[in-house]
Amino acid sequence: MAAKRPFPKLSSIDELLLLSEQSQAPLEQSGGIQTVPINKIRMYKDHPFRLYDGERLADMVSSIENNGILVPVILRKVDVDEIGCDHEMLAGHNRMNAAQLLGLEQLPAIVKENLTNEEALMYVVETNVLQRSFSDMLPSEKAKVLSLRYSNMFSQGKRNDIIEELKMLENSQYNNETETSPLVGTKLRSDEKLGKEYGLSKNTVARLLRIDKLIPPLKNLLDESKLGLYPAVNLSYLDETEQQTITEVLSQNEYKVDMKKAELLRQYSGQLTNEKAARILSGESTRKPRSKSLPPFRLKQKVYAKYFNSDTKPAEVESIIDRALGLYFAKYPPLSNKSDN
Repeated sequence: MAAKRPFPKLSSIDELLLLSEQSQAPLEQSGGIQTVPINKIRMYKDHPFRLYDGERLADMVSSIENNGILVPVILRKVDVDEIGCDHEMLAGHNRMNAAQLLGLEQLPAIVKENLTNEEALMYVVETNVLQRSFSDMLPSEKAKVLSLRYSNMFSQGKRNDIIEELKMLENSQYNNETETSPLVGTKLRSDEKLGKEYGLSKNTVARLLRIDKLIPPLKNLLDESKLGLYPAVNLSYLDETEQQTITEVLSQNEYKVDMKKAELLRQYSGQLTNEKAARILSGESTRKPRSKSLPPFRLKQKVYAKYFNSDTKPAEVESIIDRALGLYFAKYPPLSNKSDN
């Protein structure tokens, strides 16, 4: 390993995890910085945050090409899977993606061992919260962050341990967080407090918590603005199998899911079949049947004035027209009657 040197002023959560002269001991307890082959690293399963693309990805590729990977990724040691990976990415998915585009084969990494799934997920979420503004996140990403902060899946003790590690290199940037980007590990007791910290109403928090219960394909539709927030909330009450049914119908057609359709789908929770979902999403189930009765008809005055004078009473006009039509259709049956013969 190259000689240790002071690092520049920190500006991101990844830099909080750099090995420095002042924070050598805590990282050495986790194995220090290692070099790990990329083909031994798997992506975090169901990673809730979108990877960089476009200009942002191009900038990262350019930076790595010119300067190398200066900030180590964070991995956890896992059992070897079916493709030979024995490490799982926690923080650094974008760096690994950019490195692969450049043809690099190894990454500098801090490797964590004996992490629980809950602790690993906390690393994934908290690093992304500190890297980006909450307001810039996609709906599904906001939903995941709020869901984890609202839940009791992490004990406060575990949370505090991780917080201390993430703050091992103090940076004033993270000591002046706004209410919409709270410090890691803030203890939350209610959705009202959670909403206040993120600048959201209680109802918005409740809706986003529901969004986290959607399956990934439906979350993608929401993130891509192909599914509205309110219809998405209604779909979140369906079980996973029913949500998958809706996804299949939508993938085979160009149906739109509006509020009315979503509410109707929710009403059929527990008994939603593929056929029923298709009828609802196509609009067929809510389409009014064609009326079999004739629409109202009014004979124009200039027509009946040719046959009746002004003294003729309406009832008499009606009676004469009725008899005249009877005689006409007796000789010339209606076309509908002819088709029945």
